[in-house]
Amino acid sequence: MTLFRFNTVDVFAERQFGGNPLAVVHGADTLTTEQMQAVAAEFNLSETTFVLRPQDPAHTARVRIFTPRAELPFAGHPNVGTAYVLASEAERRGRPYANDTLTFEELGGLVTVNVLRNGAGIVGAHVAAPQPLKIGSGVAPGAVSALCGLPTHAIEQSRHLPLIASAGNPFVFTQLRDRAALRSAKPNEAAFEAHLPRDMAAGLFLYIREPANDPPIQARAFAPLHGIPEDPATGSANVALIGLLAHLNSKPDLVLKARIGQGVDMGRPSLLEAMAAKRGGVVTATKVGGQCIPVMSGTLTIR
Repeated sequence: MTLFRFNTVDVFAERQFGGNPLAVVHGADTLTTEQMQAVAAEFNLSETTFVLRPQDPAHTARVRIFTPRAELPFAGHPNVGTAYVLASEAERRGRPYANDTLTFEELGGLVTVNVLRNGAGIVGAHVAAPQPLKIGSGVAPGAVSALCGLPTHAIEQSRHLPLIASAGNPFVFTQLRDRAALRSAKPNEAAFEAHLPRDMAAGLFLYIREPANDPPIQARAFAPLHGIPEDPATGSANVALIGLLAHLNSKPDLVLKARIGQGVDMGRPSLLEAMAAKRGGVVTATKVGGQCIPVMSGTLTIR
């Protein structure tokens, strides 16, 4: 029988029980992949992370990320939440990380996470995408319609057709015409199996733009084949979204920032701060971050 410490934290949250909950399991070096997957299914959160010793001692940790059904190469809210938990513990021990920066070894590559502070101390983190923005193939509006139960006329096609994009974790990005359409979307798991298998993209990301409102972007994310009917806050999708929006902007050089709301329609309002830098017509960097709120801590028993 082996005991493992764990913490849960609400990520991209402005209040407790908002945002996207994450479980962080410490000292997981002796766990097998099958055990990690079983633990993630037991927590049944969008993602659970497992913290292991780094292969390179210059790095902070090796981090593995699991949904209830599969391992992910990279994800945003697990990195933000894991960094918040590790940095908060280091601060309490009187050994804060140099420059408030953590480096994680992940399947998607090296991930750099920076701690966010206010006058009260550590409040969150922001993560740089481990890979450059990649624009993939287009997806037929009819397929998207089947995935989310909306008519094709609800899809805004003036700026871009539905398409796959990634900054470490691919999603199908679709802009909708209005808030009513976003509110009405419902994932259809059978349609995901037919049109969007897990090896094609992690899920479907729907968004609207309302410049007069705050936040000016609202979004929803569906990933039923990963055991996530709807995700309250999806950092890996939002970091690719800000890159996509910068890519579509006609200016060759810019720094684009956006506040993005997600999870409102499922009762877990989340707020993400995203940034993309573009130089010479090429998106060169993307980041996403937000606040975290601790919720639980305890021990996990593996027999």
